[in-house]
Amino acid sequence: MNDEAKRKQLRKYKAFATGLFLLMAAIFIATTLLQKNVDSHWVGYVRAFSEAAMVGALADWFAVTALFRHPLGLPIPHTNLIENSKERLGDNLGSFVVSNFLSPQNIRPYMMKLKISGFVGEWLSKEKNQEILIKNLSDIVLDILNKLDDTAVSQFISKKVQEMTDDIKLNKIVGNGIGYIIEKNDHQRMVTNLSAQIKNYILENDELIKERVKKGSYTFIPSFVDNKIADKIATGLSDFFREIEEDPRHEIRNLITQKIHDFSVDLKEDPKWEEEFKIIKNDLLKGDKLNEYSNDIWVSIKNTLKNELQEEDSSLKKYISKNLNEFSENLKTDANLQNKIDDWIRVTAYKYILRNTHQFGNLISSTVGNWQGKELSEKLELEVGKDLQFIRVNGTLVGGLVGLVIYTIAHFFL
Repeated sequence: MNDEAKRKQLRKYKAFATGLFLLMAAIFIATTLLQKNVDSHWVGYVRAFSEAAMVGALADWFAVTALFRHPLGLPIPHTNLIENSKERLGDNLGSFVVSNFLSPQNIRPYMMKLKISGFVGEWLSKEKNQEILIKNLSDIVLDILNKLDDTAVSQFISKKVQEMTDDIKLNKIVGNGIGYIIEKNDHQRMVTNLSAQIKNYILENDELIKERVKKGSYTFIPSFVDNKIADKIATGLSDFFREIEEDPRHEIRNLITQKIHDFSVDLKEDPKWEEEFKIIKNDLLKGDKLNEYSNDIWVSIKNTLKNELQEEDSSLKKYISKNLNEFSENLKTDANLQNKIDDWIRVTAYKYILRNTHQFGNLISSTVGNWQGKELSEKLELEVGKDLQFIRVNGTLVGGLVGLVIYTIAHFFL
């Protein structure tokens, strides 16, 4: 029921209560005039009833009216109670709600009934809802990206990178990385590939070896001898590297492994390498260069995100949709996950409400206190005025009955 309907209803019941008073007044006048001309007992009873009914009606009209305004506009003390006491009324109403509705014992039963996970899972399982959620999230992120200051973000990234790298010792990172490769024996593949490439290079460039042998040979040595020597050198070298390539336990492999291991230890422990890497790091991460790197990184990330969020069937949106489907299915079928989420929501909501109950009280108090006194009176009268009119009706009837009883006692016993 809207305010206009409530006003019509209030006017209707006010008219009824006032009409009953006017009826009693008319009966009183009529019986008073009749009593002067007719000597009958019943006239006195009716007159006593109507007279007392008028008094009761007027008394209750005054009481009801005094709640919301000054009766007849007269500033009688202790009238217009709601307007004069609106701040105290707001404080009391706020305290009443907090004490009686937001107490731990009242909240806890409702919190225990909360089951959000199943509802969320069911809602997320619908494709239309997923599209709405993804679109809204995309719009929010896009709005944030467009409002961000690129210079400020790149400077922030630059500052954080600078802070992170200040204490980083690159020599230890590189040394540990090499040590990890040796521990996993991954360096052997590099040795194998390198040996095969050297072997193939020797076999494919035997003419170069012959030229080198001839260049270093004496003039009196025949060419066929030089060629024979070159063939022997090429064959020997290629066979040597073939052995390294094919034999995983070749002594050269062990020697290379040991040398790499020693180098990794030297990288981590020799102060010389720490200084060398610090120089390299400082050269790469100079202020201007770091700002440039940070700006390039941020622009690349920003443009990628914007493109992904603006395209209808982007990889990012497909990935989010896939995960939403998995999450919704888990919410509907995984009882353990449901209990965890629901328990977290219950505990969080319970703690939040208890921690902020005074805020609810303050909200009610300030809202009522900020209303204009006349506005508050009108609001309350619209809500309870209809029922208060029955007080006037009851006052009229009860007053009349009391007057009738008093008249009867006085007539027969006094």
